[in-house]
Amino acid sequence: MQWLDLPAVKWAIPLPIAAVVAPIVWLFFRSTWRQIDAEALVYRRELAARGQLDGRPLVALTLVAFILTLHEFYGRSDFFEAVVRPALDRRAAGHPAAVVHLARYGELYDQLWWAVTRIAGYLAPLAVWPLFFKGDEIADFGLRTRGFSAHAWIYALCVAIMIPVLLVVSRQPDFTSYYPMYKTAGRSWLDFAAWELGYLAQFFALEVFFRGFMLRALRGFGAGAIWAMVVPYCMVHYGKPYLEACAAIAAAVVLGSLAMRTRSIYAGFLVHATVALLMDLLALSRTDGFPSALVPGGAFHLEFRYWTALIWVAWVAALAVLAVKLWRSWPMIAAAARARRAAGAGEPR
Repeated sequence: MQWLDLPAVKWAIPLPIAAVVAPIVWLFFRSTWRQIDAEALVYRRELAARGQLDGRPLVALTLVAFILTLHEFYGRSDFFEAVVRPALDRRAAGHPAAVVHLARYGELYDQLWWAVTRIAGYLAPLAVWPLFFKGDEIADFGLRTRGFSAHAWIYALCVAIMIPVLLVVSRQPDFTSYYPMYKTAGRSWLDFAAWELGYLAQFFALEVFFRGFMLRALRGFGAGAIWAMVVPYCMVHYGKPYLEACAAIAAAVVLGSLAMRTRSIYAGFLVHATVALLMDLLALSRTDGFPSALVPGGAFHLEFRYWTALIWVAWVAALAVLAVKLWRSWPMIAAAARARRAAGAGEPR
């Protein structure tokens, strides 16, 4: 399928996919968007009745712009190499017994710097927001767990859809050249575990920032808050493979709508973390780069040969959750269908 890599073809690939996906997303979330708009209207009327302006978008979007700018200039590899790494070199020279090992773990430190700076920036609004709006509860930024189990099937649906998509996308050359972002993640289990821990923790903070903080702070925009969040979320994917950056637009709409529907970021985080981990596993599988050594250069080796089977097990498990949801919901679905037929039969012709 090398023709997919031709620039004249590749740029247009998202268009037919969007034409198929958009109506499905509309049907699935339209009631959610209407409810969000209705709640926003009540919220704005209450503010108007009190003669108040909503200062939350001003503070929130200023924070978003500032934090993403800090990430761009101080969370990148070039800043690490120019400022942070020399500081670590000086510490290693002054403390020979310190566990720094820059020669061995330099790239890991670089990638963890990226992860830590993103986590710090994405979670910063949780500390700053109460300084401006003392009456707002931080738990309302999608951090409540109430009702999560009732919507777990949506997480299973997303996983069931994404796994086949990833199996196709993972065959693209730019996919295996980009993932995993930590290029020596397959060198040892220590490398793999340290990277994935920082990587997945970064995704939790990202969900708090985009799907928790932004959507709650911009609730006066109604459903428009979702699309206001989509723009910076898509832009943080610049530099990644083109098709992934385009897919981030649809993912942001779906995960944002899901977060506003469930009032929680946990389902979105689980989707994001699962997909991210599977992407790394698939990239390593395409290059035969799975870890075996416990630590770099160590004598103890542990091999796991069933990664592909594990991915399929996850897919089957997601389908099983959906099957159970359908079985439990079938009486209500059938009753609703009978009610529609009865209403149609009773209408005058």
